Formats: sequence, structure tokens, C-alpha cells
Amino acid sequence: MNKFRFLIDGFERALLTVDRSAVDEIFAKSIELGSSIQVAGELVTQALERIGNAWESGNVSLSQVYMAGIICEELIDKILPPMSSERKGKPTMAIAVFEDFHILGKRIIYSSLRAGGFELLDLGNGLTTEDVIKKVEENNVKILLLSVLMLPSALKIKKLTEHLAGTDVKVIVGGAPFRIDSELWIEVGAYAMGKNSADALEIVTKLMGETV
Repeated sequence: MNKFRFLIDGFERALLTVDRSAVDEIFAKSIELGSSIQVAGELVTQALERIGNAWESGNVSLSQVYMAGIICEELIDKILPPMSSERKGKPTMAIAVFEDFHILGKRIIYSSLRAGGFELLDLGNGLTTEDVIKKVEENNVKILLLSVLMLPSALKIKKLTEHLAGTDVKVIVGGAPFRIDSELWIEVGAYAMGKNSADALEIVTKLMGETV
């Protein structure tokens, strides 16, 4: 049972209205109820998941999503700093926007995964196949999350997965084209597909358990 359930509504409202006083007050209450990793995983990730769903439904603005992500990352860094023993950073995981330049979907996933206790690299936006391959090799990335907005970008992932075939890099994809066509991720050779941050957390948690 989620011990923070009575705080989530207020926390979500505070994030959407950028009411930092309310955010800090609710966050302080949550710390009294559980461990840092519980607060991050149950309060912050669920609030971000709600906000992400509201954005996809057209009920909140891009700026609200952006600021909610920024605030949550600041809070998480206070209770789970990058070098915290509670963070899960191995094997190396990274996220990027492939070919496209939209960032909101990536920000929601990035913030939610960090709130869930995972450490991951942000490789950037608008990356080509060659860009991704270079960054994966430079950083020894083993779990790669790719976000796309347009179908042509999604289809280009196949070239990337073909290049990575035979390696231990797992490619997880997400974005509108994959939600529209539930089999597209298989066509492009991805390891898995996530529709939202909850899916991403589930997939990454499973993968981390298999590879550590």
C-alpha cells in the first residue's frame, strides 16, 4: 500500500503551480514517513507519471511538465545524490532523443527514472545513428533508452539496432510512433518498448536485476 497516497494530490498540484513552498512542505512530510528511496519511488514518480499522462491528454502545458521535472530532480538530488549508495548506476544506462528535437517525453522518463533511484546519462537530442553509436561506445552504455516523435525517426532505429546486434546493449524505445503501432518496436529490432514512465521503470528495473 502506498503510504504517501494522501500526499500525492497536493504534491502534484504544487508542482503544476510551481508552488515551491508547498512542494517543500509536502516533501518534508513525506521524508518523515519513509526512506529516501521510498519517497522518490512512491511520491515523486507517481506525481510525475500523473503529470505526464495529463500532458499527453492535453490538460497541462509543456512548461508545467518542464518545471515539474526540474523541481523533482532538485529534490531527488538532495535525498539521493548521484554518488548515493541507494542509487542504481550499474550497468551504465543512458537516454536520448533520436533524430528529433522534442524533449518533453524524454524529460518525463529521465526525471521518473532518477526519482526511482536510477542514475542515467542524458546523451542529448537530435542524435543520428552515428552520434548514438559513438556515445554508447565512449560511455560503455549497456541500457539505451531512445525517444522519438515522428515515424521516419522511429524507422531509422533499425539501422542502429543492426549495428549493435551481437553486443550486450539493450535498446528500449518510446514515443508516439510506438504507441500508435504496438508492433513497431519489434520491426526496428528494439529490446522493449515503453508507453510511459511506469513502463520504463518496470523495464529498467527488470533489466538491472538481470545484469548486475
